[in-house]
Amino acid sequence: MPVAGGDELGTTERVLTLLGLLQQRRVWTGPELADKLGVTPRTVRRDVERLRTLGYPVRASQGVGGGYQLGAGQDLPPLLLDDEEAIATAVSLLAGAGGAVAGSGDAALRALTKLDQVLPTRLRHEVRALSGSVESFGGGRTPVDPEVLMTLARACRDEVEAGFDYPSGREVRARQVEPYRLVASDRRWYLLAYDLDRDDWRSFRVDRMTDVSPRSWSFRPRAAPDAATYVQEGVASRVYPHQARFLVHASADTVRAQIPASAAVVRPRDSELCEVLSGAGSLDFVLMHVLLLGHDFEVLDPPELGRRCRALAEKLLAAGATIPPES
Repeated sequence: MPVAGGDELGTTERVLTLLGLLQQRRVWTGPELADKLGVTPRTVRRDVERLRTLGYPVRASQGVGGGYQLGAGQDLPPLLLDDEEAIATAVSLLAGAGGAVAGSGDAALRALTKLDQVLPTRLRHEVRALSGSVESFGGGRTPVDPEVLMTLARACRDEVEAGFDYPSGREVRARQVEPYRLVASDRRWYLLAYDLDRDDWRSFRVDRMTDVSPRSWSFRPRAAPDAATYVQEGVASRVYPHQARFLVHASADTVRAQIPASAAVVRPRDSELCEVLSGAGSLDFVLMHVLLLGHDFEVLDPPELGRRCRALAEKLLAAGATIPPES
């Protein structure tokens, strides 16, 4: 005796498969669809009518080049995505939510929320793993392998150690970490993690990682720094031999519009003052960059930079001494 509802379930699965096929290619002939689905052309026609009843505008045309075509329309329900397509879409939306495209952040977050609502249970936790494990500052960045992002996001979510190979000087060394957050900067993706070999927090460029894999050992999360702030300070300052801090007489929004997020950390003091933290290979270089912003500023750290200001001022005065003053 057949199971109750068995025929209906089979029909539902077949109609959804038909919808997926129509989304893959512009036009299918009836015999092609029948062959793909393992049914007769008559069954294909009935299934097409079922899709139309559900609101999918499926068009049919006769003659050479004719066939079934899925049209566009306001009533078109959400697209069907296979597992890989859904995960790739989530990664792309997260890049947009992180500011990869100017003005796309809010729309990308809304789309990601809708995607989460319609995904099957087996995929929903994967998308939420990315959502909960990603932070950002700035936008527009170097592409990385989505599978690597997914592997790291899962490790962050599941609180399991991760291993990867990473360049250190002229060598490539194996690293074992407790992953905490993925952070998207204005240029690259980073992983904030607790480095078990160095017993301290570190940030790693995802595009430099190779042989990324989760381990079976779980860990209890430690008290962690703010991920986006820590990575931004590292990118803009800590990686350089010289760091400097300035008080700039302009609003934080004004200065942020002048300096890339990867070049400096800008912190508001009040509506007309902000602190700028930056680093460079030489103090003169970072000093010139702040000077070229065009705002009044004061040196806060290090004291040596104050002496460099005076030395630079003397050089500039000497360079202009040959030009007679305007009468």
